Amino acid sequence: MTRILVTGASSGIGAALARSVAAPGTRLVLWGRDRERLAGVAADCAQAGAETALATPDLADLDAVIAAAAALPDPMDEAYLCAGLSDIRAADAVVERLSHVRDLGLVNYLAPALVATRLAEGMVRAGAGRIALIGSHAAFTPLPVAPSYCASKAGLAAFARALRLDLLPRGVGVTLVSPGFVETPMSARLACAKPGMIGADAAAKAIVRATRRGRGHLVLSPWLLALARLYGLVPDAIAARLARLVPVSQGPRAP
Repeated sequence: MTRILVTGASSGIGAALARSVAAPGTRLVLWGRDRERLAGVAADCAQAGAETALATPDLADLDAVIAAAAALPDPMDEAYLCAGLSDIRAADAVVERLSHVRDLGLVNYLAPALVATRLAEGMVRAGAGRIALIGSHAAFTPLPVAPSYCASKAGLAAFARALRLDLLPRGVGVTLVSPGFVETPMSARLACAKPGMIGADAAAKAIVRATRRGRGHLVLSPWLLALARLYGLVPDAIAARLARLVPVSQGPRAP
């Protein structure tokens, strides 16, 4: 029985990943914040022949994250840590809200780092396992409207590479995923140009393939990441002017 954890499985990339890996002989542990939607994804996975177990830990509550991670089967064979938040500074705000700064750090960096560390312990003992961490191109470029989002994803990217270097000699793979724009509720909230947009199912298939092949970094839109890195090298005065030429706004978060 192959045991797989998917976080953020109630929608978006996480839901597509859960459906992609569902198969007979697979036991899926699905985490998500919307129990009703999560149950719908689980039903699809069960129809594909997988066994499922559901949990709805609050990823902004680190004690809840640690408890949920401790309750996972040990060892897991694979994990796709997809849960995340995307928030930018409101157009009429002077700076980001403090609650956004807190939640982005907890959900986008600390929670997946805690879960990955917990999973890695069992995988190392077993001598095998794969962990995929869903990052962002924002990890590699300073977006003026989203400093906390950029920082949380940059922290995750650094963690993923360091963890990979630590675990690779011991038989455990770690893959950082930089998706670019994917057709998900998170992307739908953004009012801006979305070049290179791909479907969630296509993204999920690519992520599973790269994770199982042991790739260190999967970039779904290489040219978009190249532009992001180039923007990060531009002098600050010019970068600030360029940023004003590309207005970005964001709709309300889905309940």
